[in-house]
Amino acid sequence: MALPLYVDTRTSVSNPQAKHEAGRDDRERIGQKSKDEQTHGPTMLATARKSITKVERHAISVASRSTVSFATYFNAFPAAYWRQWTEVESVRLTVEVKGSANVNVFRSTVRGSFRRVASKRDVDGTAEFDISLKSFGDGGWLWFDLDTGSTPAEILSAVWSVDESLARRRGTAAVSITTFNRPDDCVAQMRLFAGSPDLLDVLDTLMIVDQGTQLVSEAAGYDDAAAALGDKFRIMRQPNLGGSGGFARGMYEGTRSTDADYVMLLDDDVVVETEGIVRAVTFADFCRTDTIVGGHMLNLYERSVLHSYGESVNLYRTMWHPVEESLESFDFNVKALRSDATLHRRVDVAYNGWWMCLIPRAAIERIGLSLPVFIKWDDAEYGLRASAHGIPTVSLPGAAVWHMPWTEKDDRLDWQAYYHQRNRWLVGLLYSPYRSGGALPRESFLSDLKHLLTLQYSPVAMRVQALEDVLSGPGHLHDTLEQRAAEMRHLHASYSDGQVIRDIAAYPVVLRRKPTRKGTVASAPASRVNWVMRAAVSAARNYLKPSGRWDRPEARVASDQVRWWRVAGLDAALVSTADGTGATVYKRDRREYRRLLRRSRQLHLELVRRWDDLAKEYRRALTDVTSPQAWEQTFGIDPTPRP
Repeated sequence: MALPLYVDTRTSVSNPQAKHEAGRDDRERIGQKSKDEQTHGPTMLATARKSITKVERHAISVASRSTVSFATYFNAFPAAYWRQWTEVESVRLTVEVKGSANVNVFRSTVRGSFRRVASKRDVDGTAEFDISLKSFGDGGWLWFDLDTGSTPAEILSAVWSVDESLARRRGTAAVSITTFNRPDDCVAQMRLFAGSPDLLDVLDTLMIVDQGTQLVSEAAGYDDAAAALGDKFRIMRQPNLGGSGGFARGMYEGTRSTDADYVMLLDDDVVVETEGIVRAVTFADFCRTDTIVGGHMLNLYERSVLHSYGESVNLYRTMWHPVEESLESFDFNVKALRSDATLHRRVDVAYNGWWMCLIPRAAIERIGLSLPVFIKWDDAEYGLRASAHGIPTVSLPGAAVWHMPWTEKDDRLDWQAYYHQRNRWLVGLLYSPYRSGGALPRESFLSDLKHLLTLQYSPVAMRVQALEDVLSGPGHLHDTLEQRAAEMRHLHASYSDGQVIRDIAAYPVVLRRKPTRKGTVASAPASRVNWVMRAAVSAARNYLKPSGRWDRPEARVASDQVRWWRVAGLDAALVSTADGTGATVYKRDRREYRRLLRRSRQLHLELVRRWDDLAKEYRRALTDVTSPQAWEQTFGIDPTPRP
């Protein structure tokens, strides 16, 4: 268990706004101590954990003369989100205590300041608190702390509840997991669902769309897990149509073959906090209108780290980005919820990643299924499409899964480079309000140039194919969905930079032909002028007759050090892969450089020239290509009648 996500035992946590509120009542601060004592790191946390003597799923035992706080990611109440998106105006906290303890309820503001709003002393039994949500317009959480005296105490349960009559429905979800050759992960998910009574209460059906060759149905433990789920489980096989094809099938079956009010899309390789799914469904039930409710991403390898808190899209650049960059990779083991003001501001998003995303049935029936793009940008496009139809997306704090962070890989350089490029342009054509796509054409061409200067020819070859497909029109989306990935893998592997050497003993010997300038490694350009001059000189190398053949790598470059200005001066380099499992050899190929640069320039100019016509064409076709009827043909199935 990543304990800091559930309970905070730090006895000294500073109020982010305390320095601005020196005149306020000291009761509005928790454990204010000297600067030297206000330590939030792992050492203090490890020491303070001695105040907890036992932790269970719904209960916790606290030692005497201790304070524990539930101002944590999973146990604080995200009041601002309930205030903004539902009709709920108050929430009730019910805490059942065995022994004797003080229960103090706190609230925070959008600025991160917090104060006590209610308390009960010497509680031995049940304590209830009703708290208004009217002042949580832009941000703020609610939480409670428990203080023990001379004797220990146990929290038997603690529940946040709202008036059930305000719910628009009491819904259920069909959860769809798309998988490719992860049978053991899927069986683990099946067991988790089957063993979670609270989750089963809101589960209509768990659906697995198996697109792999290592079948889930043949994995150890599958039969027992399927039997435990009974009629709440269904598995489907289909060709590998990527994440978008698998999730489109989940949307299709969830709305055609179940009675579920929602379809939840869930990655196969996540670790699920089942309570998060229950919360997402419950929150959606109370939303004023049909709302997409997504979960956050926590780091699978560092369990206390919040990796993604909210995503948006800059339509001038047609590029996704975190809504709040300071919250990327936020470690609750180092810093508490109470001590970071940014976490207390409500974050409004453009979309939610499909690692965990709950979509209302009504939304799917209204705007269609996933765009047939295999992988990349399908979740962002769907959020933008929903917004265009007046359907909001909320990334709900307290609903999350643990997933491998995208920082652990660089799929812009492998076969997925095609999908990064093509699908970014598709989203731009569909939604960008800017003339000729704003900054997209310029950034796209410069990315090609940077790859070429870095001796990364395979990504540019795939990106060129992507632009050719975009120019061919929307008809290619379904037509190429099943085979394009294999073609890109083959194209990638045809270049030296796409051929990974796994055996370290087989790495070619690094031998520098000429010594480096002044014995130093090339550094980043110091100014824009310097950037342009060095890029021009580097580009010119590809138009000059080489002084001689040189097959050996001149340097070994770590994956995190690969920059065009680091590699452009070399004729060959041994470069580590981002996942650390091997290396590839980058080799200068002047002829290929010139061919790809010329073709990239031609395609970008044509896309700019035809932007308006292409945008109209793709926007007109959007309803058709995302329709159940179009997907039925791609799935190769007969139309399924509604239940």
